[in-house]
This record gives sequence, structure tokens and C-alpha cells, in this order.
Amino acid sequence: MQPVDFTTLTAIVAELRTEWLPARLEQVYQRDRHTLYLGLRTLNQRGWLLVSWHPQAARLCTSAAPPRIPDTFTFSQQLKHQIGNLALTAIVPIAPWERALDLQFSRRPGEPALWHLYVEIMGKYSNAILANQENQIITAAHQVSAQQSSVRPIQTGQPYDLPPPLNDPTPTLTESFARWQERVSLIPGPLRRNLQKTYRGLSSALTLSLIQAAGFSPDQPTDRLTTTDWQQLFQRWQEWLQALANEAFQPGWTADGYTVLGWGMTESVDRVQTVIDRYYTSQLEQQEFSQLRHQLTQKLNAALTKLRSKATVFQTRLQQSDVADYYREQADLLMANLHHWQPGMKAITLPDFTTEQPVTIPLDPEKNAVQNAQALYKQHQKLKRARSAIAPLLATVDDEIHYLEQVESAIAELSQYRRSDDLSMLNEIRAELVQQRYLPDSGYVNANVDESSPSRPYRYATPNGLEVLVGRNNRQNDQLTFRTAGDYDLWFHTQEIPGSHVLLRLKPGIAPDAADLQFAADLAAYYSRARQSDQVSVVYTEPRHVYKPKGAKPGMTVYKHEQTIWGQPLRGQQYPLQSP
Repeated sequence: MQPVDFTTLTAIVAELRTEWLPARLEQVYQRDRHTLYLGLRTLNQRGWLLVSWHPQAARLCTSAAPPRIPDTFTFSQQLKHQIGNLALTAIVPIAPWERALDLQFSRRPGEPALWHLYVEIMGKYSNAILANQENQIITAAHQVSAQQSSVRPIQTGQPYDLPPPLNDPTPTLTESFARWQERVSLIPGPLRRNLQKTYRGLSSALTLSLIQAAGFSPDQPTDRLTTTDWQQLFQRWQEWLQALANEAFQPGWTADGYTVLGWGMTESVDRVQTVIDRYYTSQLEQQEFSQLRHQLTQKLNAALTKLRSKATVFQTRLQQSDVADYYREQADLLMANLHHWQPGMKAITLPDFTTEQPVTIPLDPEKNAVQNAQALYKQHQKLKRARSAIAPLLATVDDEIHYLEQVESAIAELSQYRRSDDLSMLNEIRAELVQQRYLPDSGYVNANVDESSPSRPYRYATPNGLEVLVGRNNRQNDQLTFRTAGDYDLWFHTQEIPGSHVLLRLKPGIAPDAADLQFAADLAAYYSRARQSDQVSVVYTEPRHVYKPKGAKPGMTVYKHEQTIWGQPLRGQQYPLQSP
């Protein structure tokens, strides 16, 4: 993940000063342990300033409104109490070439600062610290004890100290070409490494883009550069420093990240804030998506393994109970032939009632014929009771397996992160598994589900322009089937195979033709557990013929009056997905 370097931070602050100073602080909200939102209002606009001290994605930028989930963090409550309704009057660096800012709050513009919110964008050491007018620390997002850092502890009640200064030279526009070249080439080595080790303020991404903009390889040895090469590189160096001095930036996207200098840009963007917010939101969501998907997959695999093992045991015991009648027949045969029994017999062979074939019956030599027959009758009753007890247990386990396979199918469909809606869907699945007691309940899990912005089903259009909706998890499946579906729609699902609920939307007087039905069936086949098959049996019926049994788990339904059609998953995979 590309970090916010000094150049990017300078570009962010330049834009914030122009657009948001001065501003009234109306709201303070903390989304998670690394992210704070400050609700600002100017004479012309309202918005949210995001402050993040995430170890990989620390940043400061304007952002969309935070999700409507409870704020349970002490840090935000302290900020709200101390600086709420004050004016943000200045955003200034705490020292030259430092990635740390001082957000100053006053009663009104033009008055001395009463509070300082120090935002330190320094990788894993990033932090947000509130200090009063005397520069005494009142609260911090992350407190650092003397045991954790003897160099710079950060504790409530202590004075705020600047980060330890770096000893590397600072880049300046007044430095001559000869002096600059001498410093960079003093010890021969790769160009990228020498630049970063020689000067402050150069991130890995900036150094790479600067060298590539000059037309060189980052691993180019410095002792093999000609004077012309050095001059070409120095020209880019000067362009960078001029952009910083004049606060003239060109934000945009690159092949593997973003830039604020225009170097290697594949697409330009109007505002620095837009680039920063979109890039880090996407990167963090991808990270969270991968972790959550891995967690859910592991939990499901463990639960399914346990349930399948239990089902195997039940099936074995049911198979054993299938011979219950055999014990009764043996007992009847023995009782009918008591006169053939002799004391001490370990087995007796008698002709079967129907086939007259010889049947050998094991006997207990310490019991008489009647007692042996009674033992066989008892075994018959025991196995019959076992069947009546085990059969419903096996049915319950099979229902659980079917349900979890349905969830597993929804997760398997999300093989990679494509949009923020994908993360919302996974959070809904996690909340559902918590509700169904397959995952432990926790406030953090529930807080991640924003009820005000649920995930949305996939949308497609048939060859005749009819809308098709595909549920992506059980929450959406129930929503489509029991709330969205109208009287004229058609409901599709793979036959006895876990998969998505598919809804073909129809208006009064419009009947779907064979192409429309096949289109919806192909999608139902593709968004199912059988997507690797050549063709899959799909049923369809009117939504009024689809029911949810009492006590059924999310997404589980029964149906009647269905018709069958064969769907082809490979075709469904090729259908174009509509924008949400």
C-alpha cells in the first residue's frame, strides 16, 4: 500500500486550507480504533474531514459521511467535549519536512488557538494527539508509555514533544546542481537507494516516479550516469521542489497507485482529496475483505466438517436399524420351534417360514429358548426406537448442512474484491452467522453492519430488456423472494442445490419468451454450488408459490407448482452485469 508521504501531505493541506478554513467543528465521530471523522461547516459547505492513524493507511482528507453505527470510543467523546463547536482556524506543519500537522481550534477566526489536534502521519508510529493552549497532552488516540518508548512517550498530562528530528539534509531549490550530484553520487550505488538515503522527504513511491519520469531505472548505478543523465534527473528534482514551493499539484491515478505530481499518470483527477479518499478506502476494504472472507471460510469449513461427521454417524445407526425386522423374524422362528431347542446350544438352524431356506440363529447357551427369543424381541424394539429417534436428528443435521452450503456458495462467488458492496455483503453474512449462533457474538461484529446502506443484489437485463435480480446472500434472497417480488414475476432456483434466488421482473401484460426464461435459468445455474457443471436443473414458479417454513433459517424456502428448465452456468458467466 502506498503511504502518504511528505509531498502528498503537503498537497492535501494546500487543498484543505483553500476549501475548508475557517470551519466550525459540528460533529466528532470515531468509526474504529484508527479512524476519526470531524464534521465541518463553512459559510458555503458542510463535510467530513477524515483523520486516520492506521499503521498502513494514515492520512488526512475529506471523505463521505461515516456509516450510521454506534460510536463507543472514549477518544472521540473527549474530543467532542473539548473542541466541539469551536472553529478550525489553521492547519500547519509542526516542523519543516515533518509529516505531522497542527490542527488549531479557536473560539472564532483570528483569535489565539485554544486547542491543538496534532495529526502525525508516520507509518506505524502514526497518532492523533489533543493538547491544550499550554501544549499539555489531554488525550491521545494511542498512548505510548515510557516502557514502550524511552525516546518519546505520549501520555496524558505530559507536554507534547516534537518527533525526534532526522539528520539527513533537506532538499532546497537553492542547492546547486554540482552539490546535489556530489551528495547523491558520493558512495556509488543504485540510484533509488542513494536518493532516499541522502535526503529527507523522499518516499519510495516518490523516488521511483521521479526516476522513471527522468527515463531511468531505479536500480541504475550512480557511477554509470553521464553528465547529461544527471542534468535530466536534476530537472525532475527541481520540478518536484517547485511543485512543493508553489503548491501546484496534479493529482491522478497511476498504473499501481496514485500521484500528486502528474508523473506516470494514467488518469487525471480534479481534487487531491478525491484521490486519497478513494485509494485508501479501497485498499483498506480489500484488506478487510480478504481477512473476513478467510475467517468465514474457515468457520464454515469447520462447522460443515463437524456436521457431515455427525450425519455419517446417524446414517450408520439408521442402516443398523434397518435389520430390526430381521431380529423379530428370528424370534418368531425360534418361538415356533421351541421343541427343537436343546440345553447348551450356541446356535440353532431352522427353516424359514416363507422360503424354507435354513436360517442359523445365534443363541446364548446360558438361556433357554424362550429367553433367547425375548432377547431378540428386545433387540428389535431397541433398533426401532433408535430409528424413530435418529431420523429427525439426521433431518435436522441435513437441514443445517444445506443451509451452510448455501452460505458457502455465496462466499465462494466472491472470489475477489471488486467494489465496496462486496465487503458489505460479507459483513451481512457474518452478522447472519452470529444471529444463527455459528459465530460468537461481539459488539465489533454487529457494529460493522450499517443497516442504512445494505448490500444490493446483482442486476441483469435479458435479451428483451427484462430486469433480472440475483440475490448474493441469504438476506438478499429473502428480500427478493418475500418483499421485492411482485405478482407477475417469476422466481428461479437450482433444483435441490444451494444457490441464489433469481427474480425475473415482469409487468402486467408482458409474458417472457423462451430466451428470457433461459437467461434467468443460466444465471440461477451460475450463481449456485453447481456452477462448474455443464448444465444444471433449475426450477421456476410464481413467487406466491414460494414459502418459508416456520422456524426456517435465512434463505431457506419450499415451493410448489414449479416447472423445470436446464440452465448452463458457462453462459450465465458471460452475461454482462448491469451497474448497481
